[in-house]
Amino acid sequence: QVQLVESGGGLVQPGGSLRLSCAASGNDPKDLTITHWRWSRQAPGKQRELVAVIESVGLTNYADSVKGRFTISRNYRKNAVDLQMNSLTSDDTAVYYCNVDFRTAASPWITKTAWGQGTPVTVSA
Repeated sequence: QVQLVESGGGLVQPGGSLRLSCAASGNDPKDLTITHWRWSRQAPGKQRELVAVIESVGLTNYADSVKGRFTISRNYRKNAVDLQMNSLTSDDTAVYYCNVDFRTAASPWITKTAWGQGTPVTVSA
């Protein structure tokens, strides 16, 4: 019912910046309520960790490891969420995943989750 497509990943030098985007498509937007947008990441050999979240009312929260460097924001025109990543280090190397919690008009009492395929970010000189 909701498809997520991430973009913007790639190779960047330490200290550099990248901007990831996650676009949602599928149901008619009038019939869909996305309550939470999240970015998570999974580095090789490590568990997936939550990086940032933004709620439909605009509240945001970040992992301690990215506070002050990453910013999550809504792109209403594109029905997407962006993650601006600054001052990147090798510790930020991971596959970054977008996921959302959403409800549909047909089942407003049920919260569902959708995940994107992920976009790789490599921070290396």
